[in-house]
Amino acid sequence: MITAPHLRARAEAEAASLPPLLARADHLAGTILLGEHGRRRAGMGDDFWQYRPAQPGDSRRMIDHRRSARGDLQFVREREWQIAQSVMLWVDRGASMRFASSKALPEKADRARLLGLALAILLVRGGERVGLTGTALPPRRGQAQILRLAEAFIEDAETDYTPPEHRAMIPHARAVFISDFLGEMQEVELALTKAADRGVRGVLLQLLDPAEEEFPFQGRTIFESVGGTLRHETLKAGDLRARYLDRLAERRDRLDRLCRVTGWQFGTHHTGESAQSALLWLYRALDGGMR
Repeated sequence: MITAPHLRARAEAEAASLPPLLARADHLAGTILLGEHGRRRAGMGDDFWQYRPAQPGDSRRMIDHRRSARGDLQFVREREWQIAQSVMLWVDRGASMRFASSKALPEKADRARLLGLALAILLVRGGERVGLTGTALPPRRGQAQILRLAEAFIEDAETDYTPPEHRAMIPHARAVFISDFLGEMQEVELALTKAADRGVRGVLLQLLDPAEEEFPFQGRTIFESVGGTLRHETLKAGDLRARYLDRLAERRDRLDRLCRVTGWQFGTHHTGESAQSALLWLYRALDGGMR
């Protein structure tokens, strides 16, 4: 059985080779507070940024007399304006995520929660507030929040598919959704539309098992959902391959178009690939692709 401390240890290992991530925010309304990493703008904060010549309106308390004593001009010591961004995570805990086509592969749920927690560790190290979508675990900073997230991630749902949580979206924050996205598309569309309406931008990562990507089945096959609510038996599984792959491609294209319309980024990951490759993509998508 996977425990929260064990999951955290594995996530720490995945995150160790990446530098701390500072989520860059385009819109800061409602999410500004002092963080541990500067945003290279003058304002509130503790870290020195630069000296500049004193200007009309500067108070005498702002003048750095030691620096000003070197010449005829008076200089002001500016500090960085430090900003922490709220990032909300949704990691699908539906029964469909507990699928693995072989014992050599992790379950999709295991990979999803590992990536979600590793990303949270990077964000917290960068001084960001991280939490879950919805109202159960609002964004907070600190190591205690990492353990809270780990404990939340290991809770499984009974239904085959769970819809993305879109309640209590913080205006102009960031969000990350990790799922196989094989359930009702209307729920995904509703979540991203409501997020976009509140100025929330984010990243959507579709996570699949290699068998779900390749459909290697032949002959008599019984397909049954992990939750046991769906079952289909066929004598010619190979005949279904072309139609299945077409529908999967259509689903992926629909997700991609939805993300482009709402200002999100879309990516895919297979459990047969390294977790680090997906974590690196998430890092770049949040850190560089949405400035």
